[in-house]
Amino acid sequence: MKESVLLNVGFFTKSCVVLMCLCVVHLIVALFFYLTESPMTFTNYRLIQSDSDQFHSQTHRTAALGIQYDNGTEVDVNTLIYTNGSVIKYDLVEEPAVLESCPEPSPLLVGPLRVEFSEPVNLDMVHKGNPQLVMGGRYKPSDCVALQKVAIIIPFRNRGEHLKYWLHYLHPILQRQQLDYGIYVIQQDGEDTFNRAKLLNVGYTEALKEYDYDCFIFSDVDIIPMDDRNTYKCSSQPRHLSVSMDKFGFKLPYKQYFGGVSAMSIEQFQKINGFPNNYWGWGGEDDDIFNRLVFRGMKISRPSGDIGKCRMIRHSRDEKNEPNPQRFKRIVHTRQTMDTDGIKSLRYKVIDIEKDQLFTKITVDIGKP
Repeated sequence: MKESVLLNVGFFTKSCVVLMCLCVVHLIVALFFYLTESPMTFTNYRLIQSDSDQFHSQTHRTAALGIQYDNGTEVDVNTLIYTNGSVIKYDLVEEPAVLESCPEPSPLLVGPLRVEFSEPVNLDMVHKGNPQLVMGGRYKPSDCVALQKVAIIIPFRNRGEHLKYWLHYLHPILQRQQLDYGIYVIQQDGEDTFNRAKLLNVGYTEALKEYDYDCFIFSDVDIIPMDDRNTYKCSSQPRHLSVSMDKFGFKLPYKQYFGGVSAMSIEQFQKINGFPNNYWGWGGEDDDIFNRLVFRGMKISRPSGDIGKCRMIRHSRDEKNEPNPQRFKRIVHTRQTMDTDGIKSLRYKVIDIEKDQLFTKITVDIGKP
């Protein structure tokens, strides 16, 4: 009997010891997690419960997971601290910064530039030098909102080497000018006589299908600005940008000259019904545009001769782009033809669209003379 009692006492003693050991282990583990838990995590989940049944029901818990304010902002409940149902602290989640408009002029401009065509340009080098570009030759500043959305339209055929130089020089310039821009190379399909003006109309039309541009730069592929203060954007009046080219001894060849590189807002372009479509071959379309602007009561804006300096890549005249023998006759009748010959009467067929990091190339059939 005594042995039985002793066995029972020993069993209970050992059980108590084991139980105490488990309690000690439990306390140590609980203390460990308490001490190591981040204060930030405590802040996330701490609620001041003066209204004890605020989150008791599952319905209330589900409804409280997201709270939407009048301004449309939705906040996770875990980021809020309440007292009597009122928010007293907003923790962790920050409102996205609202970007300000880019300054005018851009603080990134460097002024006069050295432009050389003696060394060939490799497009791989141009790609690597412009990592901020996105497909289609698109760019916009990341730290401010551009003042204008600019589509740059280049009429094109058989000028691959010239295009390399243009992309090499212009992309860095346009980025320093803090423009929201896209590059559109409009390539005439086939071997018929070249029609620069009609290709520019096509570029205007196709660019607007992709983005809400408000400014259009019409640029020949062989003209490079020599000063990045010559900003490729629009103003209150149509703007002529290539005012001082080396080809003409850095002088304006004549007062009505509007060739090379020009800028028009969407309102200005529509007001004159765009470019004429019936100028096949070289020459005349720029003078027609000058007349259209004058007839619609607009004046030409230009940068100074120093800032407007440009270099032209020397080349022989292209085949199927000989001087247009009808250009002088057509210019005389601009007033009679401008309302019917232009964007309103434009007809063409898109053959192919190529997207590259540096540009969007659109090949089109624009018909024949």
